[in-house]
Amino acid sequence: MGSIDAASAHAGEQIQLSAVILSFNSRRHIEHCVRSLAQALGQLDGDHEIHVVENGSTDGSAELLRVLEQEFSPLLRVIYNDRNLGTTVSRNQALRRVRGRYVLIMDSDAWVEAPVLRTLMRTLSENPQCGIVVPRLEYPDGRYQLSTDVFPTLIRKLYRLVRLRDLEARAQPPTQPCTVDYAISALWLLRSSLLNKVGLLDEKIFYSPEDVDYCLRVWKAGYTVIFDPRVTAVHDAQELSRGAKLNGFATRHVKGLLYLFWKHRYFAGLTGVYRQISKHSVASPD
Repeated sequence: MGSIDAASAHAGEQIQLSAVILSFNSRRHIEHCVRSLAQALGQLDGDHEIHVVENGSTDGSAELLRVLEQEFSPLLRVIYNDRNLGTTVSRNQALRRVRGRYVLIMDSDAWVEAPVLRTLMRTLSENPQCGIVVPRLEYPDGRYQLSTDVFPTLIRKLYRLVRLRDLEARAQPPTQPCTVDYAISALWLLRSSLLNKVGLLDEKIFYSPEDVDYCLRVWKAGYTVIFDPRVTAVHDAQELSRGAKLNGFATRHVKGLLYLFWKHRYFAGLTGVYRQISKHSVASPD
């Protein structure tokens, strides 16, 4: 896991927001993601940076990113890996380089606009104990996406894996900001100072559920995770591990889930993990 050096994290206080995007076989999405984000950042005050980690794609994503990197230099910086290192190792590569006050972690199939970022930054500013803030996510056709949930048990996770559409169809999302157990890492906003206090992503998890693990660590550090449904972003989820079909991503997902239960010492119920969280006092504001 580790943490980042404080001097590195704050070496460039003139940088307002650092974005970290992971790309793996994302040629269908990555150009729109980068262009829309660059446009959004151009409407915000201050200087910004975009870090993309190209994770050994075979669909031409790397070649496209080299073109985008030239077009959007010096805003866009790309790390090119020769193989898929998973979501944690690769994202950590970029997180070690961020210089912004705020850090935006997003998937290559997510799109966000400037008003959304402004609102999320304001929510962080107004809630000093907030560690991560996330918007409402929707599919491109406007359907609500269940991007937040209670911490998973084995039964809940398996049910979500195969019946997510049913859960989303029945969901009644809140209309005002509220705390949630965890949010998928398709679009997170946090302060860079949180990385020094909580650390980086756990590299013992290859693909998932690194987002659940990190949110748990945020809660245990005395911070909260806030869902702000007043603003919406689009997430055209690739769903690499969803469904009953056993593939490499699904297998690694199960291994990651078992590791999560072992690490945080819970399995069938959530009473124990909530007790662990309650032992930690609210964190001191930054």
